[in-house]
Amino acid sequence: MDHDSAERRSISSDSREQSGRKSSFQKEEGRISASGRLSRNSSKATSGRRRRLPGEVPKLERQVSSAAKGLNGLRFLDRIMTGKEGDAWMAIDKRFERFSANGKLPREKFGICVGMGEGNEFSGELFDALARRKGIDTSEGITKEQVKEFWMELTKEDLNSRIQIFFDMCDKNGDGLLTEEDVKEVLIMSASANKLSTFKNHAGTYAALIMETLDPDQYGYIEMWQLETLLKGTCTSNMSSDDTSDLEKTMIPESYRNPLRKYCTKIFESALDNWKIAWILFLFWEINMALFLWKFHQYTFMPSYQVLGYCSCTAKAAGETLKFNMALILLPVCRRTITALRETFFGKLLPVDENINFHKIIALAIVIGTVIHTVAHMACNFVRLSTTPNNQFTTVFGNLFPTQPSYLDLVLSIPGFTGIIMDIMMAICFLFATSSFRRNVVKLPEPFSNLAGFTSFWYTHHLLVIVYFLLIVHGWFLVLTRGFVNKTTWWYLVLPMLCYLSERLITTDHTLKVDTIKAIIYTGNVLALYMTKPPGFKYKSGMYLFVHCPQISRFEWHPFTITSAPGDHYLSVHIRTLGDWTKALREEFAKACEPQMKNPVRGSLARMETSANMSIKEAQAIYPKIYIKGPYGAPAQHYKEYNVLLLIGLGIGATPFISILNDLLHHLKKTKSGDVSKNLDKRAYFYWVTREQGSFEWFKGVMDDIADHDHDNIIEMHNYLTSVYEQGDVRSALVSMVQSLQHAKDGVDVVSQSRIKTHFARPNWRKVFHTLGTTHEGCKIGVFYCGARALTRPLLNLCKEFSQQNTTRFDFHKENF
Repeated sequence: MDHDSAERRSISSDSREQSGRKSSFQKEEGRISASGRLSRNSSKATSGRRRRLPGEVPKLERQVSSAAKGLNGLRFLDRIMTGKEGDAWMAIDKRFERFSANGKLPREKFGICVGMGEGNEFSGELFDALARRKGIDTSEGITKEQVKEFWMELTKEDLNSRIQIFFDMCDKNGDGLLTEEDVKEVLIMSASANKLSTFKNHAGTYAALIMETLDPDQYGYIEMWQLETLLKGTCTSNMSSDDTSDLEKTMIPESYRNPLRKYCTKIFESALDNWKIAWILFLFWEINMALFLWKFHQYTFMPSYQVLGYCSCTAKAAGETLKFNMALILLPVCRRTITALRETFFGKLLPVDENINFHKIIALAIVIGTVIHTVAHMACNFVRLSTTPNNQFTTVFGNLFPTQPSYLDLVLSIPGFTGIIMDIMMAICFLFATSSFRRNVVKLPEPFSNLAGFTSFWYTHHLLVIVYFLLIVHGWFLVLTRGFVNKTTWWYLVLPMLCYLSERLITTDHTLKVDTIKAIIYTGNVLALYMTKPPGFKYKSGMYLFVHCPQISRFEWHPFTITSAPGDHYLSVHIRTLGDWTKALREEFAKACEPQMKNPVRGSLARMETSANMSIKEAQAIYPKIYIKGPYGAPAQHYKEYNVLLLIGLGIGATPFISILNDLLHHLKKTKSGDVSKNLDKRAYFYWVTREQGSFEWFKGVMDDIADHDHDNIIEMHNYLTSVYEQGDVRSALVSMVQSLQHAKDGVDVVSQSRIKTHFARPNWRKVFHTLGTTHEGCKIGVFYCGARALTRPLLNLCKEFSQQNTTRFDFHKENF
């Protein structure tokens, strides 16, 4: 009777409190689910990351539902707090006398004794947890005093005690560690008990969030006190300052807690991420330092040291690095050689995608060397040579100079004069090669307004032909160095100059004449050229070529990505008209184009296109002549190394990926027609972000082909228009409604006029990476980006983050314009 009445009182108390708890948990679910940042993927085998302690016996199988038992323990604790614990203990006392043997209560009778309505398994887990806390040997059972001690622990109203009991039940091995799988089980069982289905579905994400917050060093586990402190902070405001400080410190990776260690760690991590660049730069600067120190030390033993001192040592040391760098700077712009290296073993060791950046670094070293060399000579060596006492001059330099020269004589000598001319030309070249001048950011006043831009960069860069000639002359007429063998300038220059000249003048980089098949001028100032493919012209998707139009300029060549597929019978490029040369090219073809709509509707995607009523040979009479060079390698050509592709293009940056999509479409069509027996084992996700609606017409045909032929969803295309407010915004609500109705009716998007539906605003890149990591778990995904530099760093960081969080690996490749 006592047992039944106590049970009924407990159950009625539980039912009264259940609705209040359910309401609070539902509010909590809404608050947690509202966060859009909880996107980390949960690994299915996270428990495998747990670090086993020394001496710990590995468990072959996790005992079932320890998290569930912890949850039930919390519910039991709520149930027994009825305010009548004294009456309840009297009932427990009677049941102890009934079920004990020899004054001790066995483990299997503990639940019945304390009046729990659950089975022996749960009560046994609670019994073991309490015994571990007290350090009691329970092999023969526990005494009445120990039962009462357990009971007093259960009836404490202190939140800390209840949380501790809960964790002791979850941490069965008592090591004080929780893995992500442990946390996930706790969340799932908590959600199930409180009927929170949405929360339960995202339990893995929330468990990953807790691990990401409390395990920044990625040990694979967290300590009990960390999660306990976090829960105490959410359940009560009475959180000690020590607990808060410890928790905040734990949320920071160990290697980042000390400022110096944080700085060193960042450098080390950056070197690991960019090891190809790191070892090349290390080797480059080491060679420069070695040459400088070697030449400096050598000239301390020369007779000239008696008069010139360290000035001659410094000038000659800087000159030695200049000879090396002036030779080396030619190699990164040998495009044919770089393209060939991409397919070899050296392509895996060398940062071939960073050839232009390396070219700029060498140019910086040349500037530094030039300044040191020039200042040391003109501010020190020339002064000492012209002012030293005549008898000392004759003793040291008598065999080199017939008479002692003046300062002006030294400046007007062949080495002095050629050096000054080279300095002026290199200064002009360097100035117009800077980003501000090359991209026409600098707006100069009249009549100098035309000096900035790519055209000026192109022409001033060719002053270097004169500079190299003067460099050889300068090195041949050195005053302090005698003998053909000792004049080493030509030693450095001969091989790089031969390599560069062979690419520019010999057949490895010959000019190809092509006929223009069709030209289209789209809205947004984009010119599309469709040209005949020269015989033997082989390329890969993602490569680029150089285009030359002699009617605009006899010398200028400009690079553009090939947008046609290797299997097409033609070549195509899409050119955004931004600079002087591209604007002039657009105007030349505009003369041969005609509007496709005589009375275009306002806001429509009007365009101009060449006539299709004449043959290719007849059309060449009205089209400007076009020549090409190439093809040349680019990062996007490595897409075949991956079975899963994430292609991201901003605006005209979509061009290399259109060629890739065209190539995949060709394979799909051949498979469908039976020409190819092997199915395509790739998945491509293309995200195209643009701010202009007219941009979608550039590749409308490709988008329609994807919708028509890709029935197996090999290619997944996502178009984003950033000029429209995001979906859900009242300012774009009507546009979204019409878009949905029209697409449902005839399958055509009202924005792009294609079969691919357009999204509004910008993509949530974190969500994109999370979805791919979940969908293709364990795969190696190639991430290819072409666009502005602003998005490069965020995408690279996401690749690193999601590669570390799960078994999916994201390899990042980028092209910037």
